[in-house]
Amino acid sequence: MQLMSEKSAAAGGLRERKKRATRAALTEAAVRLAAEHGAEKVTVEAISAAAGVSVRTFFNYFDTRDDAFVVIDVDAGVRLRRAVLDAPAGLSPLEALREAMAAELAEAEQHHELWRLHAEVLHASPHLLARGVGAHMAAEADLAEAIAERLHGAGGGEGPGSGPGAGEGRRTAPGLYPRLLASVANAAVRTSMDHWSAHQEDAAFLDVFHEVFALLAAGLPAPPA
Repeated sequence: MQLMSEKSAAAGGLRERKKRATRAALTEAAVRLAAEHGAEKVTVEAISAAAGVSVRTFFNYFDTRDDAFVVIDVDAGVRLRRAVLDAPAGLSPLEALREAMAAELAEAEQHHELWRLHAEVLHASPHLLARGVGAHMAAEADLAEAIAERLHGAGGGEGPGSGPGAGEGRRTAPGLYPRLLASVANAAVRTSMDHWSAHQEDAAFLDVFHEVFALLAAGLPAPPA
């Protein structure tokens, strides 16, 4: 029985990886085609063909064509929430969030071109930009909820985030601090990316990211005159 369970888990893991890879291929194809031709001129057929899948497969992942343009990685928010809840109890909320975000951004330099194209696509299409802003706000609200759950020990066990998916069933309404921290952390990521993009020859992205979070942790002291 144990052997069968392990095989089932492995098969399930493989299926999930394939599904994530297919979704990622479709999203990348959509963004690149939209950046080249304009989102309004890109069809589901063209996106599917560029990703090497059928139109039927496309609609297994997206309800509409526009959905493929809005968010590059729909699972990122879930992973970030889980990482915040599961972080060691000894970490402060800012430290837990920093480590969770650093893990998500470990390959930021490799993905930078696609992210840049994605931003261009959204800004070139007002209705896609509005949807993108809405998705960003929803993700930030979810992150604030995770911070609130961590602060209130909703995960139970040995610390504020004990076990995979801790606190998922008992969401805590975020107050001022969780909302502020989620918003500031997202602004810190954007600042890190903007600065690194303009000074790529000076430092690796994660070095810039950690410098920015160190400034936050220190209370944003003014630099020497």
